[in-house]
Amino acid sequence: MPGVALLVFREVLEAALIVSIVCAATRGVPRRGLFVVGGIGFGVVGALLVAVGAGFIANLAGGAGQDVFNAAVLLSAVVMIGWHVVWMSAHGREMAQHMQAVGGAVKAGSRSLAVLLTVVALAVLREGSEVVLFLYGMAAGGIGAAGLALGIALGIGGGALMGFALYFGLLRIPLKHFFSATNAMLMLLAAGLASSAAGFLVQSDLLPAWGAQVWDTSHFLSDDSVLGKTFGILIGYKAAPAGIQVAFYLTTLALMVVGVRWQQRRASSQSAPPEFPQATVARPQH
Repeated sequence: MPGVALLVFREVLEAALIVSIVCAATRGVPRRGLFVVGGIGFGVVGALLVAVGAGFIANLAGGAGQDVFNAAVLLSAVVMIGWHVVWMSAHGREMAQHMQAVGGAVKAGSRSLAVLLTVVALAVLREGSEVVLFLYGMAAGGIGAAGLALGIALGIGGGALMGFALYFGLLRIPLKHFFSATNAMLMLLAAGLASSAAGFLVQSDLLPAWGAQVWDTSHFLSDDSVLGKTFGILIGYKAAPAGIQVAFYLTTLALMVVGVRWQQRRASSQSAPPEFPQATVARPQH
């Protein structure tokens, strides 16, 4: 039972942290809860389908199908998060001002809602499919139904509590800094997901490693520890990354920073008042 609880906790924690950051980033947007619940529902259904077809998926791409599938899910999430971050860099101030003025959110916020909250479904899909497969293996190994159920309940409860703690902690950020803070967290999240995707592609020999181990801090903080897992989601921490993972991380981060600055310049140029030539005043003739 403790093994089941720890396994489920780690996977639920990863999904819960992503969902918490997404929920905080869409604070005040109408119908957000509906999209979150829908995303979780689609993710759970997708995870069950992936678990059913696990053998077929694993045999794709010369036996590397599971790694390719994981990488595709992660990179899809990176693209969606990147789009939202760039869009919010121009509209976050508008949303914050409106929320301060009337306690609501501008309708424009819903434009990015469907795209970003798809990340919820992808997070639940990936982590949920891993949980289902692991639990199936443990059940086949002879673990009792009572121990399995209790372990699942403890794991889900612990992971969900950690996610709620992060969400309510983010809500304590002053509103004038809120969207900048959540955008920064989303950028780090996307960079970490891109790094993880590169790791899966290296495992399947579809990308070169560029150095199997750039550094190793596992003796200080292991990837398998709860704290290491948490930092892995929040800032993309890897105890012993390959060179290609570092490259993916830095490239993703750099592209989003460039995109944010470009969007901010574009928005400021569009909102700047037009310049009119100064009128010349004719002097009276003497």
